[in-house]
Amino acid sequence: MSILEYLLPNLPWVATVVAVSDLIIILVAIPWILAIKKEPSSAVAWCLVVILVPLFGFLLFLVLGYTHVYRPLRKKRRHRARFRARNAPAGMAPVLSKEVDVDPAGTYLRLGEVAIKLGAFPVVGGNEVTLYHETQPAFTELLDAIKDSTETIHVEFFIIQPDETGQTLLDLLKSKAKAGVTVRLLYDAIGSRRLSRKLLQSVRDAGIKLAPFMPLDPLRRRFQINMRNHRKIVVLDGRLAFTGGMNIGDEYLGKVKRFGYWRDAFLRLEGPGVLGLQRIFAEDWDFAAGESLQGEKCFPQLKPVGDQVVQIIESGPDQELNAMRELIFAAIAVAKERIWISTPYIVPDRGILDALRMSARFGIDVRLLWLFKPDHQLPYYAARYLLPELLDEGVKVYQYSRGMMHAKYMIVDGKWGWVGSTNLDNRSLVLNFEANCILHSPPLLGELEEAFRKDLDESIRMEAKAFAGRPFVGRMIENGCRLLSPLL
Repeated sequence: MSILEYLLPNLPWVATVVAVSDLIIILVAIPWILAIKKEPSSAVAWCLVVILVPLFGFLLFLVLGYTHVYRPLRKKRRHRARFRARNAPAGMAPVLSKEVDVDPAGTYLRLGEVAIKLGAFPVVGGNEVTLYHETQPAFTELLDAIKDSTETIHVEFFIIQPDETGQTLLDLLKSKAKAGVTVRLLYDAIGSRRLSRKLLQSVRDAGIKLAPFMPLDPLRRRFQINMRNHRKIVVLDGRLAFTGGMNIGDEYLGKVKRFGYWRDAFLRLEGPGVLGLQRIFAEDWDFAAGESLQGEKCFPQLKPVGDQVVQIIESGPDQELNAMRELIFAAIAVAKERIWISTPYIVPDRGILDALRMSARFGIDVRLLWLFKPDHQLPYYAARYLLPELLDEGVKVYQYSRGMMHAKYMIVDGKWGWVGSTNLDNRSLVLNFEANCILHSPPLLGELEEAFRKDLDESIRMEAKAFAGRPFVGRMIENGCRLLSPLL
């Protein structure tokens, strides 16, 4: 007897079972959602999904919406607390000398002091920073630096693709491990899901210490695809570091036709500021691999090598207040002349959206640079729904037309800014673990501003009147996507 032949005579009974089951699920799920979701819009959106999509709505919530997985988050907090307790004050002492320490209250608009209150590392001078506005030179410099490393190589990426570019990096890491260098590789289990077991085993066999970040494991109730490690960090011999928005894969070097030219922001950091990135990697590694990194090899004495001032900040769902969200809001609120932001995704919460609108209303030059051809449709159309609010207030919005815009950076008044992995969307500002390098040196920020202006030359400015005349079908798509924006 087929399933259909069984169901037809018993359809009323099956319908009753489904209806009762769905009612029970709704009665259980709604209080659960309301208890977990702090943001009202997110709570309402998920409640509607559970009510309007029988049975499957609750499954969607478990997979996509249940972001507060308490056990992993509590474990992450405990690991970080234990690590900092074991490594303080010795872990920070090498850089907190009079030669390199900077008074955070003396930074532009005291944003350095604000960042520290949000959990950022100290503001330190004595650094040498190289900004990369092209991904090929950034990747080449990264490989060259890895080749020159002699003791430790720490690599942490959201995405490592099993393509030519990814294989190039992995082959180099294998050769360094075989040469006696300690190599640790941390990858996100979802972002790097294309890495096969065979490939990962070959990495282990080469002597590389390997760990996935929050892998999916239904047996241990780990089936969340949210709360991903979106950081991009490489630390070599504890003295040299790279960070920014670039992942590892052919598309990031402009080798994939679908995306074309890939615009990203990446930087090389040498000096006392490296310790902050090393600490972030060490805390993530302690959580994912259960290995505590200590000693001179990981945390060497770092002397001044330049005159640039930086500050490292991390953020993530393990924080009571997301540090980057709060810092971005603070920077927008205190800006006096201009706020320039580059991001592929513009789906912020209402607070940041209103702060941008209010700044433009006060005559501040607010510019947002984002993509023209989307890599993800849902956040793209959700952003299009929000744009009229910004355009009508005088915010200048540009779409990068040369290729894929993936660079994440912000400049305030030409005197404060950051480069990192944080996007201007709910996923980055609430759900993901991020890392950013704050720049307090005007010459560096001047270079970043020049890169922004160059990007604008290759972009199309959106006009409020023209955008208001977009097709009705497009508006409906935007409306549907914006309803899902709290779920992003």
